[in-house]
Amino acid sequence: MDKKFRAQQWKMLLITMFCYLFFYTGRHNFGWAAKGMAADLNIPFSTIGWISFSMLIGYSIGQLINGNLADRFSARLMVTLGAYLSILTNIAISFSDNATVIMLLWAANGYFQSMAWAPGAKLINNWWNERERGKAFGFYTMAAGLSSMVTYLLSIVLLQQGYEWQMLFRLPVLLLLISATAFLIIARDKPAIKIDAETPIVPKVNWIAQYRMVLKNRKFMVASLGFGFESMARYGLIFWVPVHYLGNNWKDNPGNLWVTFLLPVGMAAGALTFGMLSDSLFKKDRIKAIAFGMTVSAVISVLIYISPPHNLLLGGLLMFLAGFFVYGPQACFWPLSPDLLGSNLTGTGIGFMNMTGYMFAAFGEPLLGYAIDVTGNTNSIFFVIAILCLLSALSVSGVKFMPKTQLSAA
Repeated sequence: MDKKFRAQQWKMLLITMFCYLFFYTGRHNFGWAAKGMAADLNIPFSTIGWISFSMLIGYSIGQLINGNLADRFSARLMVTLGAYLSILTNIAISFSDNATVIMLLWAANGYFQSMAWAPGAKLINNWWNERERGKAFGFYTMAAGLSSMVTYLLSIVLLQQGYEWQMLFRLPVLLLLISATAFLIIARDKPAIKIDAETPIVPKVNWIAQYRMVLKNRKFMVASLGFGFESMARYGLIFWVPVHYLGNNWKDNPGNLWVTFLLPVGMAAGALTFGMLSDSLFKKDRIKAIAFGMTVSAVISVLIYISPPHNLLLGGLLMFLAGFFVYGPQACFWPLSPDLLGSNLTGTGIGFMNMTGYMFAAFGEPLLGYAIDVTGNTNSIFFVIAILCLLSALSVSGVKFMPKTQLSAA
């Protein structure tokens, strides 16, 4: 591989990472705006929950559609269009004073946000071969983890500076405008040469046949089930950890803000680490790497559940480890699409898997809220999350015992 092409590989990976680094400024900002929005609009938290639910459903449906479109159209244009539309939707929400309008806009925003992940993954898969795919997807997933970190940091700073909830929908997304425009200018969908010479060429088929091929692959279906449970656990942490640590008097305990910040820091570190370990320590055995990470996540969640809530040092360490092990395995889930389905179905497979994940996450939010209502304690979410992590590990482990599925255009 000549140095010029190697430089292009890294250039495409890094510009895709840079773009996605700011994508969550238009999605993970909602949890931080929720309290101010509820007070300002005089709406109950149950309504806030349904607004959050609407985005997750919009994102889930969008993944199913846009993943397949990424196998047919320009990933570069899809990612950029999704970013621009998400920015406009966020700004529109900041000027809205009606819960129903906000819910509709937030659902649309979920769809627009879904135009980035699978197309971006398709672009990366086009530039990186099977031998280094785990590393490349690890870096890409790390960018998503860092995006959570950036959004958390910006939200914390804006709240501490006394800004109202509306500004959380206006200011952070300006960074997405910059990164998406840079991506549009620099990114290229695929190299001029074929990088996976050993990969068999699968005949082009229509979109219905593509979905059928994904649904017929039982190993991929079981892996997607495991991803669903992992996503429930991940979003359970992202949405409810701020609620757990901030409480009603977060201004009296500013240290709690930085405990929550360590969660996305751990996520970013875990994504990169697991992506590289799946290629080296686990010898490209993504299933084993995922099962290991999710099992450890279950143990850490139990430790959070039984640990004293006022020990910020211990809480910070456990938050970092929770983020590291619950999100790190995502870097190993994404390569399963080209590994099990073939490169021609990468976008469709990743879109379907991500659709499953967000559908599970959407219904997981009311489940965790119910756990809090029943126990009267936000700490109970960590016990539920431990169970979800174990279910993910068990589901994914089942893939190892299933017969190999042959690719077919039928």
